[in-house]
Amino acid sequence: MESSDEDRVSVHSGSKTPVVVKETLGMVKSLRSSIRKAAAKSPLSPANKGPKSKDNRDPTCPPPSPNPSVGSLSPLKNMSFFQRKDNVESPSPKNKGMPRSSTDPNFGTNSLLQRGAQIRRSWFGTKKERKDLTVPDSEGLQEEEKGVKPCEEEVEEGEEELEEEMEEVYTLPELPHTPLSVMQINKLIENEVFEEAYVNLLALRLEFQSEVSECGADAPITLAKKEKDLNLLYSELKGKVCTIVRDSNSVPARNKKLLEFVSRIIQEEERRAADPGALPGSWMDFWRSAVRDGVRAKVERVQLESRDQNIAWLAMHLGFLGKTVVSDLEGVRRELRWSYPPSFRVFSEYVRSYNAVLGRHVKRLETQTTEVKDIHALLNWVINRYKSESVMGHVSLQADMREETAELELEPGFIPQLKDKYCNKVKEDVRAALDNITKLEHSDFWRDRKEPEATDEGVLISDMHMDIWTLVKGVVTQSRALEPELGHRVSCSCLQELGQFPKRFDSEFRQKCDLLRPQRLWTQYHITYINSFSTLLEHMEGYRQACPSEVESLSKEIKGFTVRLLQDLQDQFKDHVKIPLRRMMTRKWLSNDEDFKVLCQRTDELSAHCSVMKEPHSQDLASALHLHVTREYLGQLMKNDYSCKNRKHEKAANKIRAQWGELQELFRHMESSHEWLYPIGGALCDIIGQKHASEIKNHLWPIVLHCPDFSRKHLVAVLWFRGLVRGREYRQILQNLSALKKDAPIADKKRLLFSEMQVTVNTDCFTNLPFSCLSFFIPQS
Repeated sequence: MESSDEDRVSVHSGSKTPVVVKETLGMVKSLRSSIRKAAAKSPLSPANKGPKSKDNRDPTCPPPSPNPSVGSLSPLKNMSFFQRKDNVESPSPKNKGMPRSSTDPNFGTNSLLQRGAQIRRSWFGTKKERKDLTVPDSEGLQEEEKGVKPCEEEVEEGEEELEEEMEEVYTLPELPHTPLSVMQINKLIENEVFEEAYVNLLALRLEFQSEVSECGADAPITLAKKEKDLNLLYSELKGKVCTIVRDSNSVPARNKKLLEFVSRIIQEEERRAADPGALPGSWMDFWRSAVRDGVRAKVERVQLESRDQNIAWLAMHLGFLGKTVVSDLEGVRRELRWSYPPSFRVFSEYVRSYNAVLGRHVKRLETQTTEVKDIHALLNWVINRYKSESVMGHVSLQADMREETAELELEPGFIPQLKDKYCNKVKEDVRAALDNITKLEHSDFWRDRKEPEATDEGVLISDMHMDIWTLVKGVVTQSRALEPELGHRVSCSCLQELGQFPKRFDSEFRQKCDLLRPQRLWTQYHITYINSFSTLLEHMEGYRQACPSEVESLSKEIKGFTVRLLQDLQDQFKDHVKIPLRRMMTRKWLSNDEDFKVLCQRTDELSAHCSVMKEPHSQDLASALHLHVTREYLGQLMKNDYSCKNRKHEKAANKIRAQWGELQELFRHMESSHEWLYPIGGALCDIIGQKHASEIKNHLWPIVLHCPDFSRKHLVAVLWFRGLVRGREYRQILQNLSALKKDAPIADKKRLLFSEMQVTVNTDCFTNLPFSCLSFFIPQS
């Protein structure tokens, strides 16, 4: 008895260097060698699964010093208790069990220890252990003499049996005839001594069922109390089981051996689910719920900062979350699943739990996302990353993931709602970005009256088209990376929002720049935005195949905007040349070139503007104003402002020919598309400059050929300007025109010149004749 006490004192010593009593050394060595031999053969041994038990080290290594109090007992501190063999001849197991039973004088120490060893062999021993239940002490002594080497051999042997599974079938140990008291069983449950607690709980349950069957309906109050106690014990056991299972993926080393008992208890309770007195509900469902609670707790511990703390809060959280999932599932397949029978399918249950828990976690994260980058990060994680090699498709999990699903359990319609939220937020951000571009143009150019810069090609253009194109392209590219269909939706959304931008920009531009001075700067801004929006439309044409209606709508808006800008430039030019053109074909004009010089100066400025404008707008502007100048210049002949008398028509014709040539050269330099206008001035000069009126009728065909809309009233006006208003030649000229008009080609609506001119001269030649002359035209009766 003394040696037994001394041995127990040495084990409970708090010193890191144990004091080994000489009389008990042989007994301790015998105990350790027998434990080591049995543990080496068991797949449940810590040497075989996870960290080695400190009780298996050689005597030179300091053993653990468990707290002698009952409340401090844990699976790690009592590992030697779970690993012992049923060697009743050795005093050590008795001594090892004393700290657990010393707190309650009613506990039978020897019987409990022997009973625990028998339960372990019945439930958890491998086939190899059941064939060889005894280990000679001499082998243990030989291993003890080798020092540290047996520890290394144990690690190697444990690694070979690392993946040995628990057996599916087990044998329930014989239940005690007289169970422990409720307090004793409760104390065992509290201390997680499940091997003794559960068999006594089953014995108590059978005892209660027997008593109930004997008493029938007239059960005494004592049975009601016993039923209550039984329910409380089961609730306590269930709570302990829940805690162990829930924390098993967080601290697997602590709960490793306990999980083995837990799994057998769950199996037994499932088998007895239909028996009287069983708790309602499936224990397997309860286990699955505990697994899910453990997964949920682990997910909630993943670092999650606020937006104020970190701008990339969600991306970082999702990254940590993926690493946590991979690390946890690696631990499950490497260690945790070997503490359960195969039917539990532990890895599959953890995968399903993560799918469910993360599905709800993602829903909570969605409520916190307010920015495009965060919604994008969440969508990418849900659609792509979760099932990619970053998380569920990780290479270390592939062997066990082949039959598992890697899809998050999300609410119906969650992903479509998240996509809608993403598209709407993209539209809002694109609209805000476009408005900021307008503000940037104001701050960089309009406010400070800064001149736009020309590109290497010599055209004026703003960087805004590149900013917009980069913006849209970036958003669409990111969306396509998430999902092609989402990329298509986003591109259409961006183009829809972009289609409303030209009108807003036009309104802001006119508000800020309509009264802009100097006028040259106003013109440069117009040309700059004509070029910029035209280039932007060229970029957006790349989306026509994907979003034809949106691109077409955008094209109409941009073209409408550029047409308005071009019209502004035309109106500006027309306003500048209005007065000089009005003074053409007058008495002053015949002797003064000042007005024509102004006209040429404005036209030359127009040519300079067209040179910094992109095609085809520069040609369109030049062509439109070419037609306008031609119509206004020749239109002065139709206004009856001046008549060339005293043979001044030759001088007038020469001047018109010279000025016409100079103007046409300017428009030819601007590459006007109205080439059909070039010969018209010369044809009219031939009519005006003829020395003899009789020769005029021979020069009518060129003007009729080039301008089919040249009519009798226009010819009368030209003849009036020449000074020819009546006479035989006059009538012959008009008759000849009528004959030529019959053979003239059909007027092209795109080549209408004279029909748009206002004729103010009196075209009725008969009003100037006396009444007696009219009889010449009246046919005889």
